[in-house]
Amino acid sequence: MKKSILVVDDDRAIRSSLTLLLEHEGYAVTTASDRAEAIAAVRAHEPSLVFLDMNFGRATTGEEGLTLLSQIKLFRPDTPVVLMTAWGSIPLAVEGMKRGAADFVAKPWNNFALLEMVAALTDGKSGAVANDVFDRSLIVGESKEISRVLEVVRRVASSDASVLIMGENGTGKELVAETIHRNSPRATAPFVKVNLGGISQSLFESEMFGHRKGAFTDAVADRKGRFEMADKGTIFLDEIGELTPACQVKLLRVLQEHTFEPLGSSRTIRADVRVVSATNARLPQMVAQGTFREDLFYRLNLITVILPPLRERTDDIELLVKHFASDRAEFSSKAIDLLRSMPFPGNIRELKNMVERAILMCGSTVDDSGLRKCLNFAPDMALTGTESTTLSSNERSLIQEALAECHGNITAAAQRLGLTRQALYRRIEKYGIIL
Repeated sequence: MKKSILVVDDDRAIRSSLTLLLEHEGYAVTTASDRAEAIAAVRAHEPSLVFLDMNFGRATTGEEGLTLLSQIKLFRPDTPVVLMTAWGSIPLAVEGMKRGAADFVAKPWNNFALLEMVAALTDGKSGAVANDVFDRSLIVGESKEISRVLEVVRRVASSDASVLIMGENGTGKELVAETIHRNSPRATAPFVKVNLGGISQSLFESEMFGHRKGAFTDAVADRKGRFEMADKGTIFLDEIGELTPACQVKLLRVLQEHTFEPLGSSRTIRADVRVVSATNARLPQMVAQGTFREDLFYRLNLITVILPPLRERTDDIELLVKHFASDRAEFSSKAIDLLRSMPFPGNIRELKNMVERAILMCGSTVDDSGLRKCLNFAPDMALTGTESTTLSSNERSLIQEALAECHGNITAAAQRLGLTRQALYRRIEKYGIIL
């Protein structure tokens, strides 16, 4: 039986183009030009997937699309919805994903990438997912925000589609990548992590593709590259936005042709690898500015997973604290409320470090007064609407204290605060801290 796809767009050319493309691939396509037709279609039958434009008529705010998305999810909560938007409306599409959309596609789309996305989102569940054995043990939280993320992960894990994970520093991108791998047919094969932000351009080819003895001065022995190490498994490319243009070209070739040659060798090696990448950079804006290749973005971005910052999933803070504290300490309800009120620019990584520090300083019982003291809060500070201002001052004090304790070592101070070096540098500049 053909999988059915509903295309909702007021532009006849868009409807016709998608219909021809999808029907050629064997899908049954239904179209709707407005809200009434769309609602009637989803009430009449359950489509396997919905493509939904974010604007109708002359409207450009996207509110019509977001409202229709909510209505479709009411009738068909399990049906994945892919939002269609222009490059300039990417933030609006991100808002749509927070409301339950499975992904978004930018106009004009890449046919190959779009079809890969459709296959991943409509693919029948197989392997671990088919048997309802979904391993989410690495991800702590039950909030609706993280549940939406896990639903997308559950859908795409069993496919071979490349996945781009976007989110602020400390939101758990690596853990989501590993969750995708654990629930994929490649779960028994290697999961190879690569921090691209830590690889210089001169070493990129050797690190990623390997080299043969004598390929360059220091090549005293053969060395496997990361792609070869990840054969039959998954390679996780963290900090993908840090790649230089030259390295982007080299990576694109591997993703397009699935082959590479180690430095100093003429032998071509086939790359049977699934690619999961992550970044805290705004890649769509980088593509628009010409600093990130559009064709590489399409190759990496078959499926997008956007992780919410901790300040948008405060319902999970208590569970996270219990997870980090384990059996070593108990945090009072007022201490949890205090943590929920904080901005956490370093997200979960910062919360983990804060819990560790509180246990070291307060012992096995952490109440709000003890937590305030170890975080340098004013003793009489109340949980009020003005607390965010006080928290900014507190953040500055924490940074200064960490720098002093680490004798000005940026790397050590960043680790203590649960931030990356880049994030710490930004805050040092923001607060005018003199090193």
